[in-house]
Amino acid sequence: MKTTILVTGAAGYLGSVLCERLLGADYAVVAVDNLHYGECGLLHLCAASDFDFVRGDVREKSVLKALLPKADAIIPLAALVGAPACERDPLTAQSVNLEAIRLLNRLRSPDQLVIFPTTNSGYGTQSGELFCTEETPLRPISIYGETKAAAEALLLDSPNAICLRLATVFGVSPRMRVDLLVNHFVLSAVRDGYLVIFEKHFKRNFVHIRDVADCFLHCLQHRSTMIGRTFNLGLDAANLSKEELALKVKDHLPHFHLQFSEIGSDPDQRNYIVSNQRLREAGFEARRSLDVGIRELIKAYRMRSRYPHSNA
Repeated sequence: MKTTILVTGAAGYLGSVLCERLLGADYAVVAVDNLHYGECGLLHLCAASDFDFVRGDVREKSVLKALLPKADAIIPLAALVGAPACERDPLTAQSVNLEAIRLLNRLRSPDQLVIFPTTNSGYGTQSGELFCTEETPLRPISIYGETKAAAEALLLDSPNAICLRLATVFGVSPRMRVDLLVNHFVLSAVRDGYLVIFEKHFKRNFVHIRDVADCFLHCLQHRSTMIGRTFNLGLDAANLSKEELALKVKDHLPHFHLQFSEIGSDPDQRNYIVSNQRLREAGFEARRSLDVGIRELIKAYRMRSRYPHSNA
């Protein structure tokens, strides 16, 4: 009998890629999503006999109680994602990002594995010079970072949990997001031909969306050595400043005009670089480069005339 994975928030940016990857690896998938954004990035999976979809809200006890007995493992992706979205609606951020995880954790069996994607934005405003490891104190500077860090702590204090602190994700998905930094820079280059950048020295780590999906599979397959721990998930070659990232995009689109402004500030004040050594020692390493992601994003944006999915 196939292992069944319950994926919440399955129709989102990451979920619509992950569900396909899980099915391709011979897992059965039960997907749940409230379809908040009005469309489903999972239509291409409906022909798969091992795929099921439930429209529901993970904050509702009845939804989780009906779905959890079907699952061998749970990947809770449902969240209000990003600092701007959470700042606009802090009550929803609290209820979806934290309270729904608390409810899920209370209802699941201790034998059910949870693989939880949190965010390395919890590192906040570091120097941008010293590598953040999993032992670096978390100093979230947004409601988004605070709720995700609290949910991570809750799960790590429970049995059978693995937490992945995701770098800033990039790449193409059936449910596209354009507010993520790489995706946004490439869109600006393709659509507008220019971009004004504040605080060009601020640094982040980045990771391709398909590397994230592959890492979930790795966790499922190596749970015994990873349970009870948290892991930074990013691309070691992609600890870059905003200026370095923009210039890399310009390598692919030479017409891209960049203005680095010394006046004004970015509302997102995160500044850090990240070590992914612990995950590498656990047997997984992100491998898709920024250049690969930029090329695929250019192709995707040239296919589209509208870009509604900002999440911001």
